[in-house]
Amino acid sequence: MRHSSNAKLFCISVFLCAALGVVNAAPANAQGLASSDLTRLRAVDSVALSPDGHYIAYTITMRDHPGRPYGQLWVMDLSTEKSVRIGGDQPAGGALWSADGKWLAFRGADGDKHGLLIARPDGSETTFLTPLAGTNSPLPGTGKGVAWSPDGKQIAFVSSTPGEGSAEASGDPMVITRYLYKPDAGEGLTRFNDNQRLHIFIVDVATKQVRQVTKGDYDEHSIDWSPDGKQILFESNHETNQDEFFNYDLFTLELSDNSIHRLTATEYCEYDPLWSPDGKSIVYRGTRRGLTDRETTMEDTHVWLMNADGSNRREIGNVIDNRQGAPQWTPDGSGVYFTVQERGSNHLVRLPISGGQPEYVVKEAGSVGSLSAGKNGAIAYTFTSPRDGAQLYYKSGAAAARKLTDLNKEVLAGKPIAEVESFTFVSNDNRFDVEAFLTKPIGMTATSKHPLIVVIHGGPHGQNGPAFNFKQQVYAAHGYAVLNVNFRGSTGYGQKFADAVFGDQNGDEGQDVLYGVSAAVRRYLWIDRERMGIEGVSYGGQLTDWLITQTNEFKAAIPTAGISNLVSYNYMTYYNQYEEMEFGQFLHQGNLMDVAWERSAIKHIAGAHTPTLIIHGENDNDVPIAEAEQLFVALKDVGVETVFLRYPREGHGLSEVKHQIDAMDRSIAWYEKHFPKPGEEGVTNVQP
Repeated sequence: MRHSSNAKLFCISVFLCAALGVVNAAPANAQGLASSDLTRLRAVDSVALSPDGHYIAYTITMRDHPGRPYGQLWVMDLSTEKSVRIGGDQPAGGALWSADGKWLAFRGADGDKHGLLIARPDGSETTFLTPLAGTNSPLPGTGKGVAWSPDGKQIAFVSSTPGEGSAEASGDPMVITRYLYKPDAGEGLTRFNDNQRLHIFIVDVATKQVRQVTKGDYDEHSIDWSPDGKQILFESNHETNQDEFFNYDLFTLELSDNSIHRLTATEYCEYDPLWSPDGKSIVYRGTRRGLTDRETTMEDTHVWLMNADGSNRREIGNVIDNRQGAPQWTPDGSGVYFTVQERGSNHLVRLPISGGQPEYVVKEAGSVGSLSAGKNGAIAYTFTSPRDGAQLYYKSGAAAARKLTDLNKEVLAGKPIAEVESFTFVSNDNRFDVEAFLTKPIGMTATSKHPLIVVIHGGPHGQNGPAFNFKQQVYAAHGYAVLNVNFRGSTGYGQKFADAVFGDQNGDEGQDVLYGVSAAVRRYLWIDRERMGIEGVSYGGQLTDWLITQTNEFKAAIPTAGISNLVSYNYMTYYNQYEEMEFGQFLHQGNLMDVAWERSAIKHIAGAHTPTLIIHGENDNDVPIAEAEQLFVALKDVGVETVFLRYPREGHGLSEVKHQIDAMDRSIAWYEKHFPKPGEEGVTNVQP
């Protein structure tokens, strides 16, 4: 999740409350990070290494303007490590080099025209080629949206056109016929699917003439142009009930006659396909199970390889039992690079396609994001370390990696960064060693006591780790410790661990969180049991809702975008297969409706006593805001102090910078209001 800003007077009051609320600890101070620092924090989002290895195009995420973060596109000359901005003063990103490295295609703007542009590496000869149109339809796992022809004379791109029923669905009245009538999770700007369909277009670079090469009531995306120039590879869901069954397969478009040829016909999903440099093979990311959900998947994606005609499909990533990211070919075609989630970090590996063991290229604690491979083992990538947001790195062969950007040098100057320490504990049923990460408070002394905020990750198939987390660093600057528990169902610990939440939502994974709290307060005696809070986003919000009906050990709770009623949620969310995937059947089958109700926080609301600040995006279609509305009324009914924050123009989580800062400030104020003041606390919490 992201967070937001507030008025100066409110910030000062929070600042003073925080100072008063920590016993014998350094108060919140200017030396640590403050919520308002978010507007100055920058991160590198995507990278593209030029074919000749001389330049790196990279996008910087900026938060200094009102509204949502935006991108700036830059190109660095590796010989001087000097960068020039591409696309003028307009937002830009998504860079892709032509095969000869003389041009850069990117998404940007020319005045009030937004779309596809090209430019020279030095930013000269910037030319607007064609508008680009998108869609808010839930289409997860989409790969490349732009692909150069091998000769550099044409560019294929993905853009949208109206789909069947578009006019009626936006009319008065709105006529809804599609099962999938709600928009993408993070969009938040509208309440309904725009019914646009993504198709493949080709623009001639010299003449700017555009032709549409696919059409119909399917979405084509994740494109790559074949090395011989004759075909375009793409993915699409061609199920007859595609709204109800999420299943990407791989296809090729024959450019001589626009005919489409199917390469895969599986019951599972294929993602991020790329031709090998010689055009004889295709690498992609995929699954094996017959049910993969739009929003999340219990099964770890692995890297796969097949012949160019779709034959001889094999899972080459099965040498690593962990979730893998989108693959990239080495320029000589002998291997592929991809990221792997492992124990809270996201590492980078190189795997030979002939077999053998993977080589870890980056295995430091932290998170590799975007990557781009070059000749002779060169690779550019983004990396979020424990002490800073994502920066640009470059590694050539066996040489040590070089950090090429230091975008947050000024905002972090002189400000301590809290240490993150991991520990493991045995689960309640003795099945697992569960890992947790503890962010220690800034300003600790030999005798100080500090509050603990339990922050639960979403998914549930996600992970926390040591990588820099701005909000948790702000909490640490206020003298708070933060506990992240990678409960069963989390990724980075193998498929068996990810599967362990199957059929058991709000069950033993919730106990993992509580056992993590128990281990932390017993091992770290400076944690103040009388000052513990709990929060989380999405599945973390759901577990927060659930746990405050099961225990009273927390003095305050802040669920964001959480599910409070598994039954009602199933029939309101935009992604229909989630519960089916997580429980193995539809809610209406067998006794699953009763099971879902039994595992809903609302059913057990009479046991809730924890003051709760509810946060939700007004247009959240992943977890509709009705889940928060039910919880708010239910908590009021049982007499629990409750405040409900509804953020306009937001989807699942918060995107606008001012909202992110505002939520942080209000969260700190909520905790300080409900944590006992020095001298007033009795020993009330003997749990866990």
